[in-house]
Amino acid sequence: QVQLVESGGGLVQAGDSLRLSCAASGRTFSSYAMGWFRQAPGKEREFVAAISASGGSTYYARSVKGRFTISGDNRKNTVYLQMNSLKPEDTAVYYCAAHMRPIVVLTESGYNYWGQGTQVTVSS
Repeated sequence: QVQLVESGGGLVQAGDSLRLSCAASGRTFSSYAMGWFRQAPGKEREFVAAISASGGSTYYARSVKGRFTISGDNRKNTVYLQMNSLKPEDTAVYYCAAHMRPIVVLTESGYNYWGQGTQVTVSS
């Protein structure tokens, strides 16, 4: 069993930056690919970014590419999402998720464990 806890969300203005963290406990996640998803009010949850277990492969949604960076620290069992140049349309609850294999998956159904989410609100 893996427990995931997100933190770092908040209320910021357009153009600001935030760094989300996702701390994993339980079984080591050094062999797991990790992902970030988000869900805006009234919308379905969508893929944001993912990283392979080795950290050698990363993938981003087109809407965040060039602004967001996913990274991981296996020593701390933590994955991060650095969000720069935030826009009001980035407002959502952000979730991290773990996939029980080292390769990246981009679909929600491929992930085995989920955090509770952290709210990010970007004002214009």
